[in-house]
Amino acid sequence: MNTAEQLQHKYTYADLAQWPEDERWELIEGIPYAMTAPLRLHQDIVSELCRQVGNYLQGKTCKFYVAPFDVRLPYRDEADNDVETVVQPDISVICDPSKLDKKGCRGAPDWVIEVLSPSTALKDMNAKRSLYQQHGVQEYWIIHPEDRWIMVYILDEKGRYGQPGVFGMDEATTVQHFSELSIDWSFMPAVEIPKPSPNIV
Repeated sequence: MNTAEQLQHKYTYADLAQWPEDERWELIEGIPYAMTAPLRLHQDIVSELCRQVGNYLQGKTCKFYVAPFDVRLPYRDEADNDVETVVQPDISVICDPSKLDKKGCRGAPDWVIEVLSPSTALKDMNAKRSLYQQHGVQEYWIIHPEDRWIMVYILDEKGRYGQPGVFGMDEATTVQHFSELSIDWSFMPAVEIPKPSPNIV
């Protein structure tokens, strides 16, 4: 019986720390979600974004981290062991050094990027969007590799995400939190247009 088959109630960060090291999990309000190995395109995108974001952040206070990297999102001032929401965004950018410790990050990153995959798409677009809004993530990017679009949520003065901006990858996308940084998508593979089948008489 694997770990997933044993899960029958809400769990905490303390429980998560006891699970097998070769299994990756996220907790959202105590509910565990297994994380599967990403596809190569997913990894290519994350690697290139890390390069561009990392180059921009050199010499700045903000730091970026790539999964696996635990982001604990407490709802009150509960101790780490009692935290019920622990996520691993593909990329997290944190500008407040006090949120960083040896375990990862406690509190909301300033900017989160998630690259969609078939197994995580609904969670990233629904559960995590709501979660990041509630905890105050200032900017949330959802990247759809195959359809080549980026959905950008910005937290407004009321602490809510309004209608997202949706951008194609035919030109660079400016980061709202860092107005001098634009992500260049020219590294993305060209979309293959299927050739029409010859007419059969």
